[in-house]
Amino acid sequence: MSAARDAPEFDVRARPGPGTDWLYNRLTISGPVPELERFRAAARGTGAVPWALDLDAEEARLFAPMAADGARARALARALREVIAARHDRMLAGWAGPGGCPLDLHRLIPVPGALLALGEDDPAAQAWLRTHWGTMQPLRHVRRLAADAGRRRHRIGRTMRGGRIVLEFWAADWTPWQAIRRLRRDWPALRFAVAPRYDDG
Repeated sequence: MSAARDAPEFDVRARPGPGTDWLYNRLTISGPVPELERFRAAARGTGAVPWALDLDAEEARLFAPMAADGARARALARALREVIAARHDRMLAGWAGPGGCPLDLHRLIPVPGALLALGEDDPAAQAWLRTHWGTMQPLRHVRRLAADAGRRRHRIGRTMRGGRIVLEFWAADWTPWQAIRRLRRDWPALRFAVAPRYDDG
């Protein structure tokens, strides 16, 4: 049995923010090549979550620490609001496309629309992420390291084709154990083996 099956529950004290610890993980997915290809197509996305964005609240948050500068601070906060809005619009416009992230948790285990509308800072949204992903933010720096889709296994006198996909990623404060458990249920023909690195090296 892999370590991930016996992993502890998500640490409820962990709350990504300015002091977020990003934890390195390596995930090996193995099994029949056709199923691996199906998974690879299903898992690919932008690596972003299309949360609703409250631009008024964002502007107020940006303005607060600069309020002593008066009108100049207000103009800067408004300009930053426009940058945030444009970036968010680009993310939403590209979200339906295939994207370049090979392990997009929102593609595989989507955040419900009602929670997306509340925004990522809402306590109900945070509770859902803890319960269903085990990490509070999308994975970052997801990269495919290796594949061996042509590997052959012999069983009972016939040849089976099997393969693997190896990914590395960084997760906010905790390995996404809950997501991995869900993937094991949803993709029973595949084997998911995760190797987190908890040390600072």
